[in-house]
Amino acid sequence: MDMRKLARSGSSHSLTRRTTAVLIAAAIALSTSVAALAADAVVLKVGDQKGGNRSLLEISGLAKDLPYKIEWSEFPAAAPILEALNAGALDVGYTGDLAFLSVYAAGAPIKAVGGTRADPKTQAILVRADSPIKSAADLKGKRLAGTRGGWGQFLIDATLEKAGNKIEDAAFAPLGPVDAKIALVAGSIDGWAVWEPYVSYATLKDKARIVADGEGLTPTVTFIVASDNAIATKRAAVQDLVQRLNKARLWSLDHLAEYAKNTAELTKLPEDVLLAAYTAQKTSPIAIDEAVVKEVQAASDRATRYGILGKTLDVSKAVHRSFTTGASVN
Repeated sequence: MDMRKLARSGSSHSLTRRTTAVLIAAAIALSTSVAALAADAVVLKVGDQKGGNRSLLEISGLAKDLPYKIEWSEFPAAAPILEALNAGALDVGYTGDLAFLSVYAAGAPIKAVGGTRADPKTQAILVRADSPIKSAADLKGKRLAGTRGGWGQFLIDATLEKAGNKIEDAAFAPLGPVDAKIALVAGSIDGWAVWEPYVSYATLKDKARIVADGEGLTPTVTFIVASDNAIATKRAAVQDLVQRLNKARLWSLDHLAEYAKNTAELTKLPEDVLLAAYTAQKTSPIAIDEAVVKEVQAASDRATRYGILGKTLDVSKAVHRSFTTGASVN
């Protein structure tokens, strides 16, 4: 064979091998890049209730252009949201301050990363229109219903104490809002400790009366709660969600009528009830700062004294302040 042809042939084979190697390397690099992008496509598993944070984000227009995906799961109440967070089935949820602390105290790997505050007067103890109970002092010896380990039980105990009674001076019936509402209308309980929009519904539609409220007794804080794992592995997404929820809540304060109308369509609750509830609550986002920690610590210590919490907690260890540090949300 002609040596020049052999050289050209060898050169051609060498070029082919190099080209193939380059193509293979490029394919590997491309597949690695795609895998990396797929890994970066974060999915947040978020627990919600009907008419809750999902609808707030959508109504306010802040559910658009998310740099991550949200998988929403709807729950009938906050308690199962906390259970799902504890079990690792959710990344983020929300619940009242004391309900959160009750689950945290039991060892759940969760932290409060954001939250909102409502007017404490929107937590209230209700009685029937025809009840002989006229004030908090009349609650002694009565059967009072509320959520165990949360706002309901705490408000009952704190109200009894404020009126000069002992917490043992009334019978506590641990009932959720739906069962408690039925029991109050039927007369099988004397009073019901609950929050909005149940307060507005009961007073507007069932003609219930308020005999006590949470002013000066409770922080009325609802926490955005994240699992420790989500904080460690999905921090940017959790941070973005907290910021969007804060902005959406501020939007709602300037659009109460629109918010009530849209939420009424979703929940099938009367629009006038929701508008009354939202107007009374004035729910605003909070930064988890030293003042909030101190306030919730005082409520936590009181709950421990009442026996609602099984042990004294260090609230500063139950929260993650960095998600709202420097945020102008108040």
